Amino acid sequence: MLLYAPAIFFLLLTALGVRRDRRRFSNAVYLGLALTFLAFALLATLGRTDSVLAETVVIAVVLAPALGVLVLSGLLIANGFKMLRKEGRRLGNLLSLLCGLGILVVVALLIAATQADSPVLVVIARTTFLLASYFSFLFLCFIGYAYLYGRLIPRQDVDYVVVLGSGLIGGTRVPPLLASRLERGRALYERQAANGRPPLLITSGGQGPDEKLPESHAMAAYLTERGFPADRIVLEDRSRTTEENLRFSRELMTAANPDYRCIVVTNNFHAFRAAILARQESVNGQVAGSPTAAYFWPSATIREFVAVTVTHKWINLTVCGLLTLVSVTG
Repeated sequence: MLLYAPAIFFLLLTALGVRRDRRRFSNAVYLGLALTFLAFALLATLGRTDSVLAETVVIAVVLAPALGVLVLSGLLIANGFKMLRKEGRRLGNLLSLLCGLGILVVVALLIAATQADSPVLVVIARTTFLLASYFSFLFLCFIGYAYLYGRLIPRQDVDYVVVLGSGLIGGTRVPPLLASRLERGRALYERQAANGRPPLLITSGGQGPDEKLPESHAMAAYLTERGFPADRIVLEDRSRTTEENLRFSRELMTAANPDYRCIVVTNNFHAFRAAILARQESVNGQVAGSPTAAYFWPSATIREFVAVTVTHKWINLTVCGLLTLVSVTG
């Protein structure tokens, strides 16, 4: 039973964290640690049994990550080239390609360290492996919990549906990415309106330097052209970033109703980070995600993870420093 104590402990922390506020990144880490300790406990239990099946399972679990890393690298590289073809040559579109190549570099470095008689190379390879393992663990925590978070849509009525803006095509037209958010926001509005208590819908987005009108105005026009009641739309047209989207929308909601409840709508790859930011901006509501093209998801998710990692930079820098110290002195 002691083998499973760490897993139970972190599962309890996860449950308490979700009950307190499901928008915390620490919940993702606690859940990842719980599943990791549970996997080790199950492997240890299997290792104690003298059977061919147990040995086969243990060998498969050990070998699966090595094969999975190579498969993942290939998929990321293929996705990177697809992103370049469909979305253009921008740094944000290179993320999946760079990650796939980075995995191959780490594997090559580890192989070289085992073949070369160089203590320096061994230390470099060991340090690189530890740091890569740490960020891989955090990334798995991020995408795993983000998946679960996206399925925990609150069932209570809300006073507002807030749709976050994004860039416009040609400075005036709503792109498919933003249209997906608007359609999800409309669906949430209609679901509640059917029960006799329609919320207000806030379109949130200011005017960028290359845009001819504020995003919120284009979003409102998109909705009204498709039959959405104009008197149920509130415009927030000052924001330039996600943080400002949330902050200025909160100000509008609080001014009208200090006890408001809301639900924020963005794309599914952005939902968990938006939820983290909503908590930081004291927004009283959860975040719902809208569908995104499958090819766009890997690079977008990596970008969101990087942003969350930077938000917690001091913790991550401290852990990286300790891992480097352990590697160098080990």
